[in-house]
Amino acid sequence: MTKPSFEQEVKQCLADKGVSFLDKSDSFRHPDFTILLNGSPYFHLEVKEKRQAYNMKNWPRYIDEPDLFILDDLTVRKCLAYAPRSGVVIRDNLRGLYSFFSIVDLALMPRRRLNRRIERSAPSWKGKWLINLKHGLTAKTLEEIFSGIRQYVEASDRILFEIIECYGRYEGEMIGRGGITRRPADWDTDIGATR
Repeated sequence: MTKPSFEQEVKQCLADKGVSFLDKSDSFRHPDFTILLNGSPYFHLEVKEKRQAYNMKNWPRYIDEPDLFILDDLTVRKCLAYAPRSGVVIRDNLRGLYSFFSIVDLALMPRRRLNRRIERSAPSWKGKWLINLKHGLTAKTLEEIFSGIRQYVEASDRILFEIIECYGRYEGEMIGRGGITRRPADWDTDIGATR
């Protein structure tokens, strides 16, 4: 039996749960889906699929192929337009897994950006991101992903305004330490010099 497209799976999952949503998957200017709560936008979602293994001869070395996903730069910029309640969910058809990346993850996680040549009426370039699927929330079911989205939204004020150390734990990233220790007297000096 052929698996439905990821867009169809998302629509069915939301409908089964009685969740209202807008389907803009045919739009180049809007996220694929807007989840509604009491008629108002709650979260904006782009959905992508990994349908086959990548030919690693065509891409620079970044990570092992099973953990690799190649994402359009434009997809990320579309999510930025709806931040902070936006993100990308990827269905990995090869491993039967889903990965969720909030816009905060997309902004902060390690990745490799490059331009891929395309042929249109004239040669051009399309921005691509090589990302590690392990940097997102990974789950076996779409329901777990939607639960993760809800947790992200509930924590978003804390994530954006209260956590002062580097946010996120991304595989392979080492966050170092530097500078001198800052104390309250230093803050008074900083405030006096800037205001």
